[in-house]
This record gives sequence, C-alpha cells and structure tokens, in this order.
Amino acid sequence: MERARAKLALFVADVFASVPRKDQRAKGDCYLRGLMLDGRRKSIQPMAERLPDGNEQNLQQFVNQSTWDPLPVRRRIAKRMVPRIGPDAWAVDDMSFPKDGKMSVAVAHQYCGALGKQANCQVAVSVHAVSDTASCPLQWRLFVPEEWAHDAGRRRKTGIPQEVGHREKWRLALDTIDELAGWGMVPPVVVADAGYRQNADFRDGLSERGIGYVVAIRSDVTVHPHDVRPTAPAWSGNGRRPQPRYRDKPSPVAALAACHGRQAFTEVTWREGSRGPMRSRFLVLRVRPAEVRSRRLAQAAAAAGHGHWDGVLPEVTLLVEWPEDAEAPTDYWLSSLPAGTPPAELVRLAKIRWRIEHDYRELKHGLGLDHFEGRTWNGWHHHDAGALPCRVARHR
Repeated sequence: MERARAKLALFVADVFASVPRKDQRAKGDCYLRGLMLDGRRKSIQPMAERLPDGNEQNLQQFVNQSTWDPLPVRRRIAKRMVPRIGPDAWAVDDMSFPKDGKMSVAVAHQYCGALGKQANCQVAVSVHAVSDTASCPLQWRLFVPEEWAHDAGRRRKTGIPQEVGHREKWRLALDTIDELAGWGMVPPVVVADAGYRQNADFRDGLSERGIGYVVAIRSDVTVHPHDVRPTAPAWSGNGRRPQPRYRDKPSPVAALAACHGRQAFTEVTWREGSRGPMRSRFLVLRVRPAEVRSRRLAQAAAAAGHGHWDGVLPEVTLLVEWPEDAEAPTDYWLSSLPAGTPPAELVRLAKIRWRIEHDYRELKHGLGLDHFEGRTWNGWHHHDAGALPCRVARHR
C-alpha cells in the first residue's frame, strides 16, 4: 500500500503540476484517493469519512470554491494517454447524469442515455481515444440546454461563465476535437453514435478538417448510387445558367440495401469476444449522400478556384449489417475512408465504439463520476478533472 501510495503521489504531482498552490495539490491527492478507494458512494462527505486524512471542509473547498483551472489537468492526462493507448480511432458520444431538481448546473428534462428515456439530467459531450484493447476519455464538455442560455438567475447561482451559452452537441464535439488539435493531437479516424450519427453538418465538419470518419446513421438517410451523375438542362443563353442536379429521387439506405438481397452480404469477423469470434454479415457500397449541403460545396469550389460547383456530391462508403438471424438489415454506417479500405477494417472501426462503455462503467460506478452532489459549473468541472486521472491511475 505504501508503494502504491508513493506511485500515486508521483502521478498526482505530474498531472496536477499546473495547480498553483501546494495545499491545493495536497487536497487533489486526497480527493483522488477518495475516488479510488472502495466505497459505495463517492460524494465528498462519505469520502472524507473513509480517508485517514480526509477533511470534508477542505475537500468541499478544493472542489467547489477553489479557482484552479481543470483544463491543464485534462490536457496533461490526454498527452500521457494517447501515446500509451495508440488509438485506432476517437469515439464521440454523450455521457448523462440523472439529477433531481432544477438547480444543478445545466440540468434539464432531456434524453438521458443512462436511463434510456427522457428524464431530468445533465449531459456532457465526450471524446475518447479507443483501440481494440484500451480506451480513455480525452476531453468532455458540459452541454448547456437552450433554457439555460438566458436564465440569468440560474446562471449566476451556478457560476456559468458569461461566454458559455447553448451550443448544439455536434458543435461541441467539433469544438472539442479542435481543442485537442490545439494540444497537438489529431484523430486517426472519428467514430460516432447517438445524435452525431444523423447530423450531416457534423460529418461535413469532420471532412472540412480532413478527418476521416465511420459514423452510424439511421435507415432513412437517403443516398444516390455512386455512378449516378447530375445533369443540367441546356442553357438558352438568357438569364442564369441552370445548375446541374440529380434527376433521380434518392433512396433510403434501407431500401438500397434490401434491393441487393441477402446473398450480397458476406461474413466478416472483427474481433475475438469473451464467447468467441465476433462475426456477422455485411455489405459495402459506394454512395453519394443526398443530404450534403450543396451551398457549402459550391462555396468550397469557388474558394478552391474552380469557379463553380459541378453538382457532383461527395462519394462515401455505405456499410450495412444484416445478421444471419435477422429478417432485414439492422445497422448502417457512412464512412469517408478511402474506397479501397478492406471491409474487415471498416467493420472493426464501426464496432470499436464498444470500448467506451468500459470508460462509462468505470468512471460512473467505480470512480463516482455521477456521484457529484454540487451544483456549480466550477464544481462539476473540478470533480470530473479528478475522476479522469483516477481512470488513468487505476491502469498504471
């Protein structure tokens, strides 16, 4: 235990080096030990009672009143962990925290993934480094619902910074990726689920940043076959020249996959599970999403010096899963990876998001990420900046 504590002390000294005061760093060491020790509840009072050097008032002050900046702590953790994990992808998702009452920072009645339904909760947008064998959250941002944007009373009581307002989750995800890029970290590829999967603007944002993606979509997303081209009517010479457009109606991906039939799907094994090889049947098609914003493409063409957009939509890969025992295809993904990417690699990346469930389970149940009982903006961010190093320290 003494050796373990000495190692933890060195670790804390490194990740909390940005905290200016020695007494604050000592409280950080105490707080992390409280989160890591056994105990059903990881809120401040029960942790202080379990710790030999625990002082509830000191820990409350460290988490809720201190002005230390949690951002450099997160940055240090991210820079330590990315080389250790060697991620194959970054996974974007939501993390939700059920709450009672209306005064916890950014709480609202919204979809709560932890409960699988609409409920009173806080939601954070998280970005994780993932491989087949390891994962770790790199950064997250608390989602501020629209009802909080102009609620001066609650904002003042919870200490939300003036510059922080309502921002859609997909924008928060891109903001977080940009922030990590500012720290010198760029994802090999982004995988995403939840609301990000359906949002064309999110996928466009990744493409504009030169980041490849494998993103889940719903079955009603519409696409054109990759070999279909737009056409324009003959120009009479008067007025504006007609713009090229696709004359055929796009098809939902479900209909496109079904028309190929079950025989077009081939079996792919993507990893070894606890009960043996994980395998299913998949179809890979090249398509052109019909929901891509034509105005954005026209502007991009003009910026690149091409004069005008030729009307051709970007080509991506559609990945469809049809399990052997299912009556119809069950899951769909769009990928911007090169056309020659092997199907097995596409499937592995599409499925790799399972790793972050380990992060959620350990952060919440093992390290008390959702046990925080404070209500303030600073308190929430200080608490999660403590839980994140614990996630790392447990696996050192």
